[in-house]
Amino acid sequence: MKRWIALLILLPGLAVAAGSKVALQDPNIDLTDKASLQRGAQTFMNYCLGCHQMQYQRYQRMFNDLGIPEDLGQKYLQFTGESVSDYMTNTMPAEDSAQWFGAPPPDLTLVARVRGPEWLYTYFKTFYVDESKIFGVNNLVFPNVGMPHVLEPLQGTPRLAYEEKMVDGELVMRPAGLTNDGNGRLSEDEYNDTIRDLVNFLEYTGEPTRLKSESIGRGVLIFIVIFFVFALLLKKEYWRNVK
Repeated sequence: MKRWIALLILLPGLAVAAGSKVALQDPNIDLTDKASLQRGAQTFMNYCLGCHQMQYQRYQRMFNDLGIPEDLGQKYLQFTGESVSDYMTNTMPAEDSAQWFGAPPPDLTLVARVRGPEWLYTYFKTFYVDESKIFGVNNLVFPNVGMPHVLEPLQGTPRLAYEEKMVDGELVMRPAGLTNDGNGRLSEDEYNDTIRDLVNFLEYTGEPTRLKSESIGRGVLIFIVIFFVFALLLKKEYWRNVK
């Protein structure tokens, strides 16, 4: 019930950029890849949790689902709370965050269910320098974004590129994608992999039961196939002497 309440709360705030015309990219995530989920959790804890909470997800649930021993999880991933049963919250006062960012940073427990993995993957890849904005950046998918590009140390400094085009007989400059200063700690492929892992983790937190339900579903399908084969053989045996 709490997750559905959170989903309804998120919808109005996250719908602002729903009209974006940027082509979304498929991250090709895999919820069965535990290593990817673990890396995504690490990225979230290191770069996102300081501002964005997951107040409907417990550390213990995450550790168990992702195959992380609790002692290692608490040592390397649990930066807030005292017990593994605590929710994944931060200590940022809502009043201060609203003053700094214009609105409290949204809870991200269900963001993948609201936005979808394609939107998130493209969003994390399309920040660019815009000195006219308060945080010095903008985003192609979410124009006038109200947060800094926290992953810039990994990606490098992305800038909006332009090209000349003729429009109604006049030569104008139009946006033509993004370039990068190449000053990030990761290569382009490494950054894409990091974002893919992060989106994979966000997809998991939106519906943790999918890890088990999809496994059960595959088992059920295998059972149905085997049952069908035996049922077909039994039918042939029953009707073998019937003309």
